Amino acid sequence: MVKSGTIILNTAARLLMPLQLLFSVFLLLRGHDEPGGGFIAGLVAAGAFILYLFAFGVTATKEVLRMVDPRDLIGMGLLLGTLSILPAWFVGEPFFTAQWWEIPGIDFKASTPLIFDIGVYLAVLGTLLAVIMTLMEVDKDEP
Repeated sequence: MVKSGTIILNTAARLLMPLQLLFSVFLLLRGHDEPGGGFIAGLVAAGAFILYLFAFGVTATKEVLRMVDPRDLIGMGLLLGTLSILPAWFVGEPFFTAQWWEIPGIDFKASTPLIFDIGVYLAVLGTLLAVIMTLMEVDKDEP
């Protein structure tokens, strides 16, 4: 693993990345009732990976992503956002009418707005990672 940052940046990236990702999930799940949602949660998650990217480089960040291409995240996000309109259509309601499902045994309600927010989360995360990684790879090729 090639370290491109300082020891302080490397240590901060390793310690802050899991906390930022956990906070992004909190923002994602909180977003229906209070401030938060898929967009800001995606920005926080992207910030975690970008901090790691600045500390350890593109190759190490791709290893952390387990070879998931950021463009695949964009595609999955767009697919989930599109799929979130279908449940209302199947029950005879207009598109984008929210549908809620109780999950037995836990106090959690799944919904089409949550599916849409997860799609936005993945699309924002994938877009920012694709842009930053491309810029860093282009910069590496320059003399």
